[in-house]
Amino acid sequence: MVNQWSEDRGDETLRLNYDLDEHSMVFDLGGYEGQWASDIFSRYCSTIHIFEPVADFAKRTEQRFRGNKKIFVHNFGLANKNRAAKISVNGTSSSLYKQGNEVTPGRFVKAIEFMHKNNIKKIDLAKINIEGGEYDLLEHLIETGFVHNIRNIQVQFHDFVPNAQQRMAVIQNNLQKTHSLTYQYLFVWENWRLK
Repeated sequence: MVNQWSEDRGDETLRLNYDLDEHSMVFDLGGYEGQWASDIFSRYCSTIHIFEPVADFAKRTEQRFRGNKKIFVHNFGLANKNRAAKISVNGTSSSLYKQGNEVTPGRFVKAIEFMHKNNIKKIDLAKINIEGGEYDLLEHLIETGFVHNIRNIQVQFHDFVPNAQQRMAVIQNNLQKTHSLTYQYLFVWENWRLK
């Protein structure tokens, strides 16, 4: 699937081609250093919220977009509950679910609480690349019903989480009730659009 994704130039096409404009709301979960957000902003000038729990990455992203009043950088991740946790730092593969030499503290905020507190009623595109955290987050968004307010969910599922295949299948079955699959490269990238 990775080879097929590269052949199809998915990073330059599928991950960026959306029906967005300057009035759209975009969430970048797992922002790293902000490249995807930058690409989306340069095309659509949408409002973007970037969530990055690794402080060094968040700081670099903040500096990158300093002065841009439509891009907001949050030094925490969205999850199914409020908590602090240790993150294994390894560039774009930094994760709660992997062992690594460098570990840093990270903070996670319950997604539905963030939505209510910030009066977020609708998200046009949520990109989710959070190295294993996607299972808890998507289950939470489905359980709370907030998934109905997200027009496009672009997600990368990861196979190193226990029961990854089964949990992914349950999430996909639940997403089918509200969304339609627009593309899928298993354990690479897939997108679900609101029906």
